[in-house]
Amino acid sequence: MVPVPSDANAPGTSHVEMVVATTRAKSASRAFLFGGGRATEVSFADMVVSIPPDANRKIGEVEWPRQPPGNPETDFVTLKSEIITKPQAKATLSRLLGVSRAKEALVFVHGFNNLYEDAVYRFAQILHDSGAGADVAPILFTWPSKGKIYAYNYDRDSANYSRDALEKLLRFLQDDPKVKTITVLAHSMGNWVTLEALRQMAIRDGRVAPKIKLVMLADADVDVDVAREQIATLGPERPHIVLFVSENDRALAASRDLWEAPRLGAIDPNVEPYRSMLEQDELSVINMTRLPSHDFFNHGKFAEDPRIVEWIGRRLAAGQVLTDQRVGLGDKIMVGTAGVAGSVGNAAGLVISAPISVVDPETRNHFGDHIDQLSQSVRQIGSDQPR
Repeated sequence: MVPVPSDANAPGTSHVEMVVATTRAKSASRAFLFGGGRATEVSFADMVVSIPPDANRKIGEVEWPRQPPGNPETDFVTLKSEIITKPQAKATLSRLLGVSRAKEALVFVHGFNNLYEDAVYRFAQILHDSGAGADVAPILFTWPSKGKIYAYNYDRDSANYSRDALEKLLRFLQDDPKVKTITVLAHSMGNWVTLEALRQMAIRDGRVAPKIKLVMLADADVDVDVAREQIATLGPERPHIVLFVSENDRALAASRDLWEAPRLGAIDPNVEPYRSMLEQDELSVINMTRLPSHDFFNHGKFAEDPRIVEWIGRRLAAGQVLTDQRVGLGDKIMVGTAGVAGSVGNAAGLVISAPISVVDPETRNHFGDHIDQLSQSVRQIGSDQPR
């Protein structure tokens, strides 16, 4: 859990502040702030997270406190956790924009099986490890996930429930004169929420808000054909779209079996029909298949691999398009190799959670021993992680 805010500090720590917009219901526990229930109105929060000195941690890892409030020398520690009003959220965002170099709003949309605290700490890790914190105003959009491996259906409905709220958030950022550009980073099932919100916006207005320049879709748990239709609806003036894919993503393999259709985040961009699709749709692709991962599910490399996350930060800071034009497939694909990667955080598969046990108990018969084995692995890995 995200502990009750602490005043503890230590030399060399870094502090990351973010504005939170959420469709989650408020929690009865002060320690959790928001739970997995659905709220009738959007709530806001101001979060500040302390990150241990770089010498005491590995890039890509979230160091969960074993006992609250945690040791700032070795753990992620919550310094501020406060529910705020909408006017206060606007004021906090304005302050963060004022100190950001790029005047850019970075919106992160998490995936399936994420508790509120999972999303907060993971976004803080991404901001710190990418080095983007000083360049952007961070906004976490968190939707009502149960944070349970058998709640896939509930989470999917919650994603649909939240698409209007995400659209309204993006519209607000578009209308804010202090915001110069908007970037959206989505993971796993968060890609569905993101694409639906952008699609609705394009249908209403004839185009996506012009300040939204870049949309990064990581490990997208979205049907390939459906995603292509969603992207086509965005029109010719759509944002630049970057896909982070991994063919050996076990989480998306399970999702593929559930839906009986390939998932966008697990395609092989070098084979047909995907090669032609990517060229025709002018999508940039970061192929992470060959990157190593300590995550059993290979689901979340974009946030856990040191060089990838640092590379994202450099591109955000420089305002560059996220593609390596020197490598492959019509200058649209960067093929990851073992030489690109460094060490990987072993908790990433839980914190940026994977739709691996994607079925509720009554539908498990469609997967048999395959899901049983993977579910057992989830439970074993989860029991090793401090929460």
